[in-house]
Amino acid sequence: MLVPPDMLAAQSKMVYQINKYYTEKVQTRKLQVSKTIQEVCRVVQDVLKEVEVQEPRFISSLTDYNGRYDGLEVISPIEFEVVIYLNQMGVLNFVDDGTLPGCAVLKLSDGRKRSMSLWVEFITASGYLSARKMRSRFQTLVAQACDKCSYRDSVKMIADTTEVKLRIRERFIVQITPAFKCAGLWPRSAAHWPLPQIPWPHPNLVVEVKTEGFDLLSKECISLQGKQSAMEGDAWMLSFVEAENRLLQGGCRKRCLSILKTLRDRHLDLIGNPVSSYHMKTLLLYECEKHPRESEWDEACIADRINGIFLQLISCLQCRRCPHYFVPNVDLFKGKSQSALENAAKQVWRLTREMLTNSRCFEKL
Repeated sequence: MLVPPDMLAAQSKMVYQINKYYTEKVQTRKLQVSKTIQEVCRVVQDVLKEVEVQEPRFISSLTDYNGRYDGLEVISPIEFEVVIYLNQMGVLNFVDDGTLPGCAVLKLSDGRKRSMSLWVEFITASGYLSARKMRSRFQTLVAQACDKCSYRDSVKMIADTTEVKLRIRERFIVQITPAFKCAGLWPRSAAHWPLPQIPWPHPNLVVEVKTEGFDLLSKECISLQGKQSAMEGDAWMLSFVEAENRLLQGGCRKRCLSILKTLRDRHLDLIGNPVSSYHMKTLLLYECEKHPRESEWDEACIADRINGIFLQLISCLQCRRCPHYFVPNVDLFKGKSQSALENAAKQVWRLTREMLTNSRCFEKL
């Protein structure tokens, strides 16, 4: 197929613009974030070392692999989550029957085995390992560790939450979340994935992702709020961060995500936090399904993919619903105010119109 020369020229101009934006804005953000990570992780490692002295069951899994930290997730340039992986689910079975959207419970396989569990005092009378009880204990330990650690002057616990959150140097917020790694398992609530009629991802990649498994996090699950379920405090939240990262290998997918995060930080960091980096990542995964061919993820297509994702985002904000990629009955906009979502829809539309109509838009973004 012949492409008109002016169309080719516009396309190569856009590739140049995006590459320049990536070098000047995205790389600068990355550099700043990685500096912050080094600073934040030094403090968190020190706090967790103190926790471990008091309670050897909570062993820190936050280790540095050439500047990359296993279990660290960047929520925004000033907000981070550190997942601390606990040992030995052992005598507990994973139960995911769909009654708790986006969550699961861990239940003793046999009541008589209670005393064999490493986490015996957090097991309820019905035999469930309570995420809330464990988090409450962990919160107490972290509060004590903050008072003892060598960074005690620059680290404070955030008090008005059941989550374990630290404020570091009055600038950064770090949530520390106890978790279990569930490798080689795949939850029933995500059994529909991948959709049979969509040729992405490749079957080999699907096997890799499902072998990687998922995590169970001890954190407040927004999707359960208002359910008044007796299980709510015992439930563990499903997290697929590793699986999502594995799916975004190849082509310009990761580059695309970095650009989306930068655009989000610069233009969509709004009151009520209606649009997060995680929303961007989720919509990028849906875009991968819409454009399953690898050729649709080369450098020349990045602008089209970003526009597609922003149009999806407008649609989600207007419908006030953003389905989780692996567990679509979980709405990632739950708990966000209507006015925050409406305001975000207007902002995203302004940004999208600029990108669709101005070939030099990235000079100003």
